[in-house]
This record gives sequence, C-alpha cells and structure tokens, in this order.
Amino acid sequence: MPRLVDVALGERITGGWRERVARPLAGDVLELGFGSGTNLAHYGDAVTRVLAVEPSDLAWERAAPSIASFDRPVDRIGLDGAELDLAAGSVDAVVSTWTMCTIPDLRSALAEVTRVLKPGGRLHFVEHSLSPSPRVAAAQRRLQPAWGPLAGGCHLDRDVPVLLAETGLDVPDLHQRYASRLWPARPFGWFVTGSARLSAPREA
Repeated sequence: MPRLVDVALGERITGGWRERVARPLAGDVLELGFGSGTNLAHYGDAVTRVLAVEPSDLAWERAAPSIASFDRPVDRIGLDGAELDLAAGSVDAVVSTWTMCTIPDLRSALAEVTRVLKPGGRLHFVEHSLSPSPRVAAAQRRLQPAWGPLAGGCHLDRDVPVLLAETGLDVPDLHQRYASRLWPARPFGWFVTGSARLSAPREA
C-alpha cells in the first residue's frame, strides 16, 4: 500500500497542494500519516522539528532518504493519531494530507489534535471528502464497501468539514473543489483544504 500511495499521491499530482499546506508553517509540527516523507520537501526553514505519526513500517523505511536530506529532526512518535504520546499544548501546528480518510477513529484523533496544539495553533490539511453533490455523494457511498478494503481503509464518504465542526474546530479559509472535471474521477477527488482552529480559543 505505501508504494501505491506514493504513485497515486506523488509529487506531480499533489505537490502544489502540499506546498500550500506546509510552506507557511513554523516551529514543531506534528504530521498525521507521515507516509514516505513527501511533505518534508515543502516545509520552510521556520519548521524546527517534525513529529511523525505513521502506522506502516514500510512507509517509514521508504522515508529514510527524505529524512536524511531534511536538516532538522524528524521523530516517529506513534502509530495512531487517536493515541498521541505528547503533552497537551506541545506542538505549534498539525498537518494532515490525505490521511483523515484512513484513520480508524477519526473523532478521537481530532480530539487529540485539539489537545496537543498550543493556543492559537492550527490543523492544516488537504483531504478528499464527501461531495456536496447528491449525485457524486451517492456514487461515493456505493463505491465505499469495495473501495475501503482495496485502498487501505480509505473512506470516500467521510464529510471532513462536518467532522471538524463536530470536534469544535472551524475552518475560516476552507476551499473545496474537484481535482478533475472528468465525471469518473469525481467520486475520488472532491478535495477540501484549509487550516482548522478551535472555535473557542483555549487559554494559554
């Protein structure tokens, strides 16, 4: 699966999306679904450390060249975003790129994100999500039972903006669009991107 992900979400296809999500960040960054380290090339010099959550040993091994060329610490701190071995208020930003669809217990993972973020920190993301089009959403729901097992537990039918809101996160800069205008690609390519913040800011 890590090899297939590297092809399907390779730099040529996703580089621009990753750049917009990762380039502005600074400080200690927690990355959910680190994969083979594709985002490392997009972090600016202001990022001081990357804390990686990655369940696949193969993906982590494939990340070795990218980690070696990244001149700052990259530490694998866990396997599951729903159980983070980090202190509350300990990271400046969280990054998730095409990961929320596969986390088994996404609500718990988002609760953990709100716990470990410093006051004023944000979750920066690009994900595919349930389409607002009834026709496309119906196709996503029909495809899901077969698609999930084939795609490593990916959920085409998760409504990411709704799940963020239910966790107490809002996204003032939410952008949504299809990655392709072609109908066959639409059930797989309704992308949402932005930076989520606590609806009620936490005290420092």
